[in-house]
Amino acid sequence: MFNQIADNYDKMNSLISLGTHKHWRKVAMKQLHVKRGAFAIDVCCGTGDWTIALAEAVGPAGHVVGLDFSEKMLEIARKKVISAGFQDRVTLVQGDAMHLPYDDRTFDVATIGFGLRNVPDANQVLRELYRVIVPGALAACLETSQPTQPVVKLGWQAYFNLVPKMAKLAVNKEKEYAYLQKTTAEFVSAEKLADMFSAAGFKAVHYRTFDLGAAALHIGARPYKP
Repeated sequence: MFNQIADNYDKMNSLISLGTHKHWRKVAMKQLHVKRGAFAIDVCCGTGDWTIALAEAVGPAGHVVGLDFSEKMLEIARKKVISAGFQDRVTLVQGDAMHLPYDDRTFDVATIGFGLRNVPDANQVLRELYRVIVPGALAACLETSQPTQPVVKLGWQAYFNLVPKMAKLAVNKEKEYAYLQKTTAEFVSAEKLADMFSAAGFKAVHYRTFDLGAAALHIGARPYKP
C-alpha cells in the first residue's frame, strides 16, 4: 500500500496536516539536541524528510540510517538525499522496523515519524528502538494522536473522516487513505503511548501534543543502568 501512495505521500501529508507536520518535526529536532558527528537511525523513514533533518544536524562527520519497508518510499527519499547533497552521510535501507538489522547499542539517537501506528506490533518496535541506541541516548516518536477534550475530539473525528474523500479528489487514493484514517482513529492516546515507552525500558519519558491533540511527540532515554 505504501508503494502505491509513495508518489503523492508528501503532497497528502501537507494537505492533511495543513503543513503543520513540518513545525512538529522542527520542535522534535530542538528537543533531541542531536550532536555533530552522531550516528542516528530514522525508522519508518518514508520519503526521508526526518532523515534529511538528522543528516543536517549530525554534519559531515556524522551518519544517518534511514530504514523503511517500502522500496518506493526509499526511492523518493534517495532523490531527496541526493538533492540535499547528503549522500555521503545517509544510508537508506529497506528493512523491518520490528527486527532492526543492527547490533545492540549502535546508535546515538533514534526517531520514528508517523510509522508506529502502522506496524503490526508497536511495542516490539519500541523495544527495538531501545535495543539499538546507546545508554544515555534518546528515541523520539512523532505520531498522530487523539484529542481528549470532547468538543475538540468530535471536530477531529469529523475532519479525519473526510480524509479519504480528500485523497480521492487530490490523488485518487481513497481506499489507501481510508486505511490510514482507520489506523489514526484506532491508535493509542498520548498518555498510553508514554506508558508503552516506559514498558519498553525508556526512562524520563515525556511528551507534548500539537494542534489540540491531533499529534504528539514522545521522547524517552535509554538509562545508563537498567
